[in-house]
Amino acid sequence: MELHDAESAIEGILFAAGEPVSLERLAAVTAVDKETVTGIAARIGERLESERRGIRLVRMENRVQLVSAPEYADYIRAALEEREMPKLSEPAMETLAIIAYFQPATRAYVEKVRGVDSSYTVGLLTERGFVEPCGKLDAPGRPTLFRTTDKFLRTFGMESLSELPLLPETEDEDEGQMKLLASIEALKGAAEEGQAPESAETTETKPEE
Repeated sequence: MELHDAESAIEGILFAAGEPVSLERLAAVTAVDKETVTGIAARIGERLESERRGIRLVRMENRVQLVSAPEYADYIRAALEEREMPKLSEPAMETLAIIAYFQPATRAYVEKVRGVDSSYTVGLLTERGFVEPCGKLDAPGRPTLFRTTDKFLRTFGMESLSELPLLPETEDEDEGQMKLLASIEALKGAAEEGQAPESAETTETKPEE
């Protein structure tokens, strides 16, 4: 397939998919090597942004997706008659930050850091698609392990977890946990600059603490 045709095909695939598609999958269906597909995706993203189009291409680890441009989110909500959703609550942000930095993490570990029962919040984040189960810990009771999802990366405007704000190094566990919770503000800043309009999510309505 010619490169121009491959670029058009990839753009069409991403538009029709409506969800992240792996670079390997795109390479397989277009008969173009992965490195070339990566370059094509980068060009599509640059073109959409430079032309101030209503959509953007975002990359999350080894996957890419077309999303609506965040600067036009208000118009999109108005056209679709959607109300603006409130942002994640403080408990949800705390829980999400802990799982993001220490994944895979159990609910018990989250509760150890936060100092409160977090079953509701972990369930909420799972329901909203920010975290997902990823196996069982080899320990008594076989507790479920959780990790962040593609939606987490997309919402916070990251391509990979390596882009998480760095945490200060410390040998003091309690001090480290305090600094971790302080890093929530950095995650909030990342959310405000995220690439998708779904960077706002439903606030908890059930009291947890």
